[in-house]
Amino acid sequence: MAHSRFAKLSKVKLHFVEEGVGGAEVVILLHGWPHTSHTWRHVIPQLSRAYRVIAPDMRGLGDSSRPAHGYDNGTVANDIIELIDLLGIDTFYLVGHDWGGPVAFAATLLARERVKKLALVDAVLAGDGRVAGSGQGGARWHHLFHRTPHLPEALTAGQESIYLSWFYDEYSERAGAVGPEDIAEYVRCYSQPGAMRCGFEYYRTIEESAAFVTGHIERGGKPTLPVLSVAGGAGRGRATEAQDSIGKLVNKLDAHIISDCGHLVPEEAPDELSALLLSFFKD
Repeated sequence: MAHSRFAKLSKVKLHFVEEGVGGAEVVILLHGWPHTSHTWRHVIPQLSRAYRVIAPDMRGLGDSSRPAHGYDNGTVANDIIELIDLLGIDTFYLVGHDWGGPVAFAATLLARERVKKLALVDAVLAGDGRVAGSGQGGARWHHLFHRTPHLPEALTAGQESIYLSWFYDEYSERAGAVGPEDIAEYVRCYSQPGAMRCGFEYYRTIEESAAFVTGHIERGGKPTLPVLSVAGGAGRGRATEAQDSIGKLVNKLDAHIISDCGHLVPEEAPDELSALLLSFFKD
């Protein structure tokens, strides 16, 4: 069973869950929006049979604290590196879904010699040259809506359950992947004061995040570590868009598409995802 813990860092307090083998190699799992570390609930038990698994709630989300600023990929990635340092971890495998993907990529740029392998799950990357909100031909309308100052948090105040439930339903292809108890847990977190604003801030810092990536690659080149892309191939899944984006910024990419899965891969296809991750880490 995963243990819930908190770590007080220099600028934020992060909540994280941990499970696995003491002394084993470490896997860090980063969630996206509108999720928390709860999104990994079916994956953690499978990975933790062989690894020490740590899944943080990223800055401003879940049960982590909610600073007023600092939601660009580079700053959030710094949080993750600081947490890893505090836990005394040297090298690790890194996995990110949705917004956790670009944060994981930013952390890889910050700790090139420490990230053993990087897996990105139905994610595209800031700095790949695309215009914000252009994903899937503009079908991800909420990207531009969330970037609008003040309006999204005003319109969703008190309506978090209605707003978020639409995403859990629309973005998954496999029925029941996110059940009533899961939705209740997400709504509990996103209904806390400031939580919706913090989530929207991830979208509002895309240009800053892209500049971070571009600058690091100009100085240090593209990362050379093995990278895995796993994407959903149905509905709102990123399909080939994920590998097209990631492939622009890395040198070594292995891409898989789960054909009957949508965007919520860790919840819709935890067994397939876990098998791909375990094979990727092992090879």
